[in-house]
Amino acid sequence: MEKIIIFDTTLRDGEQAPGASLNQKEKLEVAQALADLGVNIIEAGFPISSKGDFEAVKAVAKSIKGPVICGLSRAINKDIDAAYQAIKYSKRPRIHVFLATSKIHMKYKLKKAEDEILRLAVNSVKYAKKYCPDIEFSPEDASRSERGFLFKVIAAVIDAGATTVNIPDTVGFTEPEEFGNLIAAIKGNVSNIDKAIISVHCHNDLGLGVANSLQAIKNGARQVECTINGIGERAGNASLEEIVMAIDTRQDIFGNLKTDINKNKIYKTSRLVSKLTGFLIAPNKAIVGANAFRHESGIHQDGVLKERTTYEIIKPQDVGFYGVGLVLGKHSGRHAFDERLKQLGFKLNQIQLEAAFVRFKQLADKKKNIFDDDLITIVEDEIRVIKPVWQLKSFRVDSGTDILPQADVELKKKGKLFSQSSSGDGPVDACYKAADKIIGIKSELVDYRLEAVTQGKDAIGEVNLKIKIKNKVVSGRGSSTDIVEASLLAYLAAVNKYVA
Repeated sequence: MEKIIIFDTTLRDGEQAPGASLNQKEKLEVAQALADLGVNIIEAGFPISSKGDFEAVKAVAKSIKGPVICGLSRAINKDIDAAYQAIKYSKRPRIHVFLATSKIHMKYKLKKAEDEILRLAVNSVKYAKKYCPDIEFSPEDASRSERGFLFKVIAAVIDAGATTVNIPDTVGFTEPEEFGNLIAAIKGNVSNIDKAIISVHCHNDLGLGVANSLQAIKNGARQVECTINGIGERAGNASLEEIVMAIDTRQDIFGNLKTDINKNKIYKTSRLVSKLTGFLIAPNKAIVGANAFRHESGIHQDGVLKERTTYEIIKPQDVGFYGVGLVLGKHSGRHAFDERLKQLGFKLNQIQLEAAFVRFKQLADKKKNIFDDDLITIVEDEIRVIKPVWQLKSFRVDSGTDILPQADVELKKKGKLFSQSSSGDGPVDACYKAADKIIGIKSELVDYRLEAVTQGKDAIGEVNLKIKIKNKVVSGRGSSTDIVEASLLAYLAAVNKYVA
């Protein structure tokens, strides 16, 4: 069987989605999850873009074992220098150089003629090749490029040393038959194409990113660039989990192809990326949505009970989708708690386990029934916590239909307590204004979302938000059975991230 190389760009193109910024610790956590998932290549970032991104890519290259670690670069020597300095710590480094080849990009963005673009492409690949043997080249906006010129550029960069040529549908313009034909044309018209792997990078502006990627595979592409949950700029990228499961499920079509992905870790990785970016997954999202394996119709339920394959083409457990059955209660002990977490795929150190167990006991006193979703939310809070500068000590709100909401908030910093009161448009707004007075910042709430992450009237509420402080947008997440407390915890998480 032939292998489809999975090139994950969640940490680079995925993070370019507005509001999806991750700090270095979070990037490392996602990178490790991707390595555990079995992706072949991790595009860790765009090192020249900022000092923070450079350090994050460097940390990934130093820490993550197994996958190729890739850094993105424009066709500029200083970009290539930065990319290599960041990825050189990996045992398997790759430099990914890109340069636009479409007439619209050459005319309006680069203001360069074809011969200059060809020269820059070749020189950049040769320059990168001095650093490492694994070089990928992307003719940006390839799907809208003039084919004759595109073929010439591809052939030239392969001669210059590119080992992978990536064909981006940068603005998600093409449809499957058209994109498949482009890949077939490249195979048929580039004489040295057998010396490089053909890759594709499809955006989802018309909702065709996955379809275009699969059609490209049918026509000879052997590397697919994608992201967890399909996150990315504008409408996002082709979704890793959909591509992988399409290949796996439709063996009648893709029978000679396979990937190295550990399918049973798909759901957990999806949830991790959702939590860290603050991007909620739509319930009807294929493969990883909450409703992906739920059947409301009586006819469907009856069919699945009699024979699963009547209405399910994928087994939920194949992608690590767990049930929501009752598992623990307030009388459950530490051993049972630890064992259940292991079944859910968590490996906690002793300190994390103790902190999570305390949270579990606190929740059990408030909530009669504890479900897997409750446990996962508790653990994700504990293993992902940034050492807080500001901590919530207490709060009190007065609110109702005929009174102006008033909040009293008490925060702790380095062992000292600080308190303030404020009114607001609602109890949450009043709490935020009181917190701002204590912390001494001026913040703007740019996004706020609340969802129940578990079932029942006493469900845990999870708040995901983004606040703007001095032109920097940071995200935060908090969970509690009290939605005002969850809102304050999320707010403080964002503030602590900003301070950190």
